[in-house]
Amino acid sequence: MSAAGQTHRLASGGLIDRSKPLDFSFDGKSFAGYQGDTLASALIANGVRLVGRSFKYHRPRGILTAGSEEPNALVELRTGARREPNTRATTIELYGGLLAASQNRWPSLDFDILSVNQLASPIFVAGFYYKTFMWPAKLWEALYEPLIRRAAGLGRAATESDPDHYEKAWAHCDVLVAGGGPTGLAAALAAGRAGARVILCEEDTSLGGRLLSDGGTIDGKPAADWIAKALEELEAMPDVRIMTRTTVTGVHDHGQHSALERVNDHLPVPPEHQPRQRLWRIVARRTVVAAGALERPVVFGGNDVPGVMLASAVRTYLNRYAATPAKRLALFTNNDDGWKTIDVALAAGLTVAGVVDARVEVSAERRALAAKHGFALLNGVVDGVDGGKGGVSKVSVALAGGARATLEAEGLAVSGGWNPSVGLTSQHRGRPKWRDDIAAFAPDGAPPGMVAAGAANGAFPLADCLREGHGAGAAAAADLGFAKAAGQAPSSDDGVAYALKPLWHVKGKKKAFVDFQNDVTASDIELAAREGFQSVEHLKRYTTLGMATDQGKSSNVQGLAIMAELTGRSIPETGTTIYRPPYVPVAIGALAGHHRDENFHSVRLTPSHHWAAGRGAIFVDTGLWKRAQWYPLPGEKDWLESVTREVKAVRSGVGFCDVSTLGKIDVHGPDAGAFLDRVYINTFSSLAIGKARYGLMLREDGIVYDDGTTSRLAEDHYFLTTTTAKAGPVMQHLEFCRQVLFPELDVQLTSVSDQWAQFSIAGPKTRDLLREIVDPGEDLSNEGFPFMGAREVTLRGGLRARLFRISFSGEMAFEISVPARFGDALVRNLMIAGEQFGVTPYGTEALGVMRVEKGHVAGPELNGMTTAADLGLGKMMSTKKDFIGRVMAGREALVAPDRQVVVGIKPVDKARRLRSGAHVIRKGEAPAPETDGGYVTSVCFSPMLGQWIGLGLVSHGRERIGEIAMAHDPLRGEDYDIELCHPVFYDPEGGRQRD
Repeated sequence: MSAAGQTHRLASGGLIDRSKPLDFSFDGKSFAGYQGDTLASALIANGVRLVGRSFKYHRPRGILTAGSEEPNALVELRTGARREPNTRATTIELYGGLLAASQNRWPSLDFDILSVNQLASPIFVAGFYYKTFMWPAKLWEALYEPLIRRAAGLGRAATESDPDHYEKAWAHCDVLVAGGGPTGLAAALAAGRAGARVILCEEDTSLGGRLLSDGGTIDGKPAADWIAKALEELEAMPDVRIMTRTTVTGVHDHGQHSALERVNDHLPVPPEHQPRQRLWRIVARRTVVAAGALERPVVFGGNDVPGVMLASAVRTYLNRYAATPAKRLALFTNNDDGWKTIDVALAAGLTVAGVVDARVEVSAERRALAAKHGFALLNGVVDGVDGGKGGVSKVSVALAGGARATLEAEGLAVSGGWNPSVGLTSQHRGRPKWRDDIAAFAPDGAPPGMVAAGAANGAFPLADCLREGHGAGAAAAADLGFAKAAGQAPSSDDGVAYALKPLWHVKGKKKAFVDFQNDVTASDIELAAREGFQSVEHLKRYTTLGMATDQGKSSNVQGLAIMAELTGRSIPETGTTIYRPPYVPVAIGALAGHHRDENFHSVRLTPSHHWAAGRGAIFVDTGLWKRAQWYPLPGEKDWLESVTREVKAVRSGVGFCDVSTLGKIDVHGPDAGAFLDRVYINTFSSLAIGKARYGLMLREDGIVYDDGTTSRLAEDHYFLTTTTAKAGPVMQHLEFCRQVLFPELDVQLTSVSDQWAQFSIAGPKTRDLLREIVDPGEDLSNEGFPFMGAREVTLRGGLRARLFRISFSGEMAFEISVPARFGDALVRNLMIAGEQFGVTPYGTEALGVMRVEKGHVAGPELNGMTTAADLGLGKMMSTKKDFIGRVMAGREALVAPDRQVVVGIKPVDKARRLRSGAHVIRKGEAPAPETDGGYVTSVCFSPMLGQWIGLGLVSHGRERIGEIAMAHDPLRGEDYDIELCHPVFYDPEGGRQRD
């Protein structure tokens, strides 16, 4: 499109690049703008006033500000998987092909059916949700809640996975400067000249802050020239980093700051291998907050009509973007700064309908300006604005003497004063202080190492901003020991403090909005005061004041002031709410970074992973580990068929499983045996060298903590294994015992979980396979290598390995360990050497089936609530020594006869599937909490028995072996008969693992 459609674009001026026109779409309608525009400025240039609907009443809303504090102009940006709701049009950089849509309206922005909510405004007052929808109760779930949920919210989140990437990064510096306006530039120059490492963060696309909108003279140069010179000098400093499009969002402990960099938000699609956003963690020794100040509106009737805009925003759109919010403009102000908008409007050729100044005294210069240009200068207040979705039509004025006046205008610029941006300095539970001279809260101290300067510190004149910024940067560098000269502070002739008359609320008949986004009105605050919600924290939550996406940047102070007046307190006595990060909204994607989808957490791969993947293994996440769950073969219709084949192959021949994920800990030292005696319930100091033993650990409270095998490799060297899930916690537990509980013992612990690749080889043909890979000189017979034996062996080719005759499957089995770097080679050699024996790799599912068939307990039974006796391992508890948990395990409740203990469970109907989690109820009793006798913990289909079997924890279980009970599964709506039996289903004598 050509510039002809931009009816509200000035013919010249602005910082936009008119040589680069850009097409964009809003609500399906095509418009044109220029590079350098924001979506908001381009909409204004095209004469678009209506951009959204309010949250509760669905009132028409226009653009209020020109920055990240914008409460009204929230849009959905992009479409499909990249759709992003609640994006501020005032901060969106225009790009070619941009697609934006209004939100919180139906069926269209112009005709929104839910605007009928305005008729129900007497009902939708503060806290209405606490008082309505209470009767009849049965309609809550059927009608009220669905309707409320449908109406709630603003934009629509994307329903598809976000295709873009987000990053996290760290940076370190001596001095962090938050804000790139005149104060921040002066601070960065001073600190950089002194030799400090400086990071300068600015949320805008360009440095300069208000200088880009208001101009000025610095060091005798126009502001634009001074900015360019300062930027050139900073870029030449090797230790200065300038980060535009970056907002410091949070202040954390120990000098850490979070900052959001919008790396490619200004593009429709990020370039390949580049993120859309990057979340920085910046560690700074000193921080200068130069975040400026935010202009505040005045609360009066109709202050939300499209076309009512902050005075500073009007200047920004005119000076920076050459866009005219209104061709006939009125001003309502209580301070001198607001008058700058009149100067800019006149220079742009706009018609000034009039100025309403709340102050009695207005300078002769301003009166002369009004007389020269023929516009009315009225002493009074605006108490109403007429208009609608098409914009402002009339401004009603209550004059100081009691008379009334009317101004015909298309737009109204409002200035109620300025609030220093105290969001960062007030984190860490900081509270700002009230300053009467500026009628605003300003920083009162800051987190350690932080100082505010310039407008963020309540110093509004340009000269003061430059002086304070330079001083803060120089002081930060000097405090850190940098002795180079920081140079002279920049100077400006703009050093006169602005005069204002505090004005918060003008009473009138129309609705006067305090919080534009959440539709909080002055009457809502009055209601909160009447109903006792006078504390600022209660006020916030009862009315939702300051709880919208702008976090009250344009509303909080006015709300506090109204509450102060209603309760007869001063504003500082009324207080402020607690400030928390983030300062601006941060996308969840940015917080997550790469930690999503397959990268949600770190992944640990077993030594055989790539080999297993090559064979088509199905993997399961076990903590951080990827473990082979089963190995499907062509033609197998489901997982059960594959697992059944694997179990049968092991029981009849030979198979192997990667068990490298088990925790492995080397225990060294002359007191190693005594140490293990104290942490295990059974004795290890008497374990013979070359032997292994099953062990059980308890917590201090007598509950089972973990189990595993421990082998004695030398007089002072034990090698113990833990469950996969407890590898890290057990290591921590043992270190605590060594360092805190038993510091007198001479013992050292080393986690070697990642140093060893370990495979379980099981089945009747295990020895046949091992003899193909182990040196022929190694004796693997029952006599030469008995059950629970453990020693180092030599493999063919000379590699040393550890071999343990341990069985978790109930078959004759060995576990073989080699250095992890040889794990892949070992698994491939096992396949080659075992081909003649029909070797079968098996996964965790088959391993689980075999352990259930043998009645071995695992995670579902070691659930943090069971004792050794519950698991049938009570006889392992030594009575000849002390150990952790011994005394507490004897508590009355832990030895009660009705405790739930491990038993076997099988359906009476062999064709029925047993389900984990089903409750065990005595036959003939109705399912209820008081009749609940336990539950099924582990289940599997047993190929050896030809039916589903399981383990369970059942009250009085051992006394009830052979009993027929009922399995009650309310989740699946199933009830069926089960038999309680011995937990060892297969080879109860254990002969197969000893042959």
